[in-house]
Amino acid sequence: MLMIVIAALSLSLNAQTDEFGDTAADPVKLFERGQSAHARGEFEKALEFYEQAIKVRPEFPEAEFQRGNALVSLSRFDEADAAFRRAITLKKNWSLPYSALGALLMRRDKDQEAATVFQQALTIDPQDNVALRMLSEIRLRSGNPKEAREFAARATQGQDAPNSAWIGLAIAERANNNKAAARKILDKVLTDEPGNWTALLERADLLTDDKAYDLAVADLQSAAKLRPGDKVVYARLAFVYQQAGKTDEAAAAAKTAGLELQPSTNGDKTKVIGTPEEIGAANSDDAAISRPAIQKLIEKNPHSATLVARLAASYRVDDPNRSLELFRRAAEMEPTVPDYAVGYAAALVRARRFPEAIGVLVQVLKINPQNYAAHTNLGTALYEAKRYSEAISEFEWVVTSKPEVVVAHYFIATSHDYLGEYPEALVAYEKFLASADPKTNQLEIEKVKLRLPMLQRQIQLGQGAKKKP
Repeated sequence: MLMIVIAALSLSLNAQTDEFGDTAADPVKLFERGQSAHARGEFEKALEFYEQAIKVRPEFPEAEFQRGNALVSLSRFDEADAAFRRAITLKKNWSLPYSALGALLMRRDKDQEAATVFQQALTIDPQDNVALRMLSEIRLRSGNPKEAREFAARATQGQDAPNSAWIGLAIAERANNNKAAARKILDKVLTDEPGNWTALLERADLLTDDKAYDLAVADLQSAAKLRPGDKVVYARLAFVYQQAGKTDEAAAAAKTAGLELQPSTNGDKTKVIGTPEEIGAANSDDAAISRPAIQKLIEKNPHSATLVARLAASYRVDDPNRSLELFRRAAEMEPTVPDYAVGYAAALVRARRFPEAIGVLVQVLKINPQNYAAHTNLGTALYEAKRYSEAISEFEWVVTSKPEVVVAHYFIATSHDYLGEYPEALVAYEKFLASADPKTNQLEIEKVKLRLPMLQRQIQLGQGAKKKP
C-alpha cells in the first residue's frame, strides 16, 4: 500500500498566530512541531503535538488529517479511521482525507467501501493522484483491467505526475497484456530514477515472464543493493534462479533472506518460498489469519498459482468477484492444472455467469473426464441455465460416482419435472426420499412432499411430455 505523504499544506494559519501568546497555547506552532517530528519519522512525538494542537483548537482539520497519518504509521488503524472521518466532517471540500481514508480501507481489505470514498475524493478534485492510483489497483483486484488502465492513465496526466503513477500505469498495461507498453514505461522510469525499487521489481517480473532470466536477475540484484536482506527481493531472486535451473543460487538467495523452500502442492512447477511461520499461518482456517499470510507469500512467490488459488478460495463466499479474478489468474498461470480452472468455473457459477462457466468446464472435462468437481459444477451451471436434459446427464454421473450424494437425485427429479417427464421425475423423487437426511435435506423433502400428490395425479391423467427414445 502506498503511504500518503503530505509535503506542505496550503493553510492560512500563519496569519492567526499572533493571537496566541506562546507555543504551548498556539495550535499552529504545535501543528508545525508535529510536522517536523513526522518528517523525521518520530510518529509518537508527532502524534502528541497534533493532539495538543487539537486540544487547543478542537476544529482543526489539518491536524486531524496528519494525526490520522501518524496513527496509520503506528498501525493504530481504528483511531486513524476516526481521525480521517473527523477531518472530512470538519472540511468536506478537501480531497486528501478522503484519499487517506480510502487507502486505509484498502489496507484493511475493504475495497468496495474504499472505492466509494475515492470517488468522493475525485468529485472534489478530479486529479487526486492517490485516488486515481488506488482506484486503478481496486479495479485490477476486482478483475477489470480495462478500467484499471483508464484510472492509471488519468493519474499520469500532467507534468508533475510522480513515478509511482507511471509504475501503476505499467502494472495496468501488463494486466491488459500490453507487455511492450509496460516495459517501455518502466524503462523510462528507471532511466529517470535508476534506484526506483518498485520499478526494478516490476521490470524483473516482466523479464521473468519473457524468460530473460539474466536481465531479471540483474534488476533484482540492483533492488537488493537498495534494500539489503529484503525478503521480498531475495524470494523473487530465488524464484528466478529456480526458473533458470540454477538450484544452488536459488537456495543461497532463499537462505540469505532467512527463508526455506517449502514443498510444492497442486501441481505447481516450483516450490513455495517462505518461513515455516508464514506457511503455517497461510494454512489457517481463520481467514483473518490466512489471508494476510497468503498475500505476504504471494509477494515472495508472485508466480505461484497455488497461493493465488488458495487466496481465491478464501474469498469465495464473502467477495465472489475477487475470488473470480484470483481463480482466473491462477488458471492462466497454470493452464494444465484442472483444479484452478474448476475453481474459476465455480466462481463463475457463484457469480451466476453460467454460459462462461459451462464453456470452461466442458474444456476441463475433455482433458480430465473423471474430474468430480467439474461434473458437479457443470451440472449446477446447466441446471441454472435451464438446460435440464444436459444437467440430468451430469447429475447421473455424480450419483454413479458417489451414491452418497443424495441431493443429486433431487436435481435429476426436478429436471425431469421441468421437462414434463413426469414418470421419470416420480422415480427420481422416490429415490431422493428413500435416502434423504431429514436434517440436511429438510427443505428439499418438504418441497417434494408438496409436489408428489399433484405429480401422481398428472401421471394418472396421462399428462406431461413423453420422453423421446
